[in-house]
Amino acid sequence: MNPSLAFGTVDTVLGRLLVGATESGVALLAFRDGPGARARAAERAGLPVVTDPDRLAPALAGLAAYFEGEPRDLTLPIDWRLTSPLQRQVLTTLYESVPYGQVVTYGELGERSAAGVPAQAIGQVMGGNPIPLIVPCHRVVAANGLGGYSGGSGIEVKRWLLTLEGALPATLDWDLATAP
Repeated sequence: MNPSLAFGTVDTVLGRLLVGATESGVALLAFRDGPGARARAAERAGLPVVTDPDRLAPALAGLAAYFEGEPRDLTLPIDWRLTSPLQRQVLTTLYESVPYGQVVTYGELGERSAAGVPAQAIGQVMGGNPIPLIVPCHRVVAANGLGGYSGGSGIEVKRWLLTLEGALPATLDWDLATAP
């Protein structure tokens, strides 16, 4: 069987998320859906696009549950094809060792993954994560604050996700039912 890419979407408080999966697992997640996003993803993966709702069902159900506040990690098969060896090493460590509701600093993740690169390079790996939320780069923070976030509309999305998971306290005017 030749490898292929299937797309599915899930509506969340952060908008409609686009998920792409191969036969091996989830390969990408984008914070926006549309013909352009799908075309770029398919080109980047270098795979033909097929319709396969069953392939996407576990990821879409898991993401829907996550946004309903079900406190669990999204343990799904991952297809790392869109990552470099360094990204794969760091992101695999993140995926396997930083559970729901916990955070790790860029420096700590660098040490934990034995990547041999400084914290700034770990931040660049997080910024290039093709599978945010599922591979939870929002759980990686700076030693002196939240750090950055390239997903969705940026740092407010990171703050919202960490509040949802209980890693940050909710402020008095923070409403988890509404997106940043």
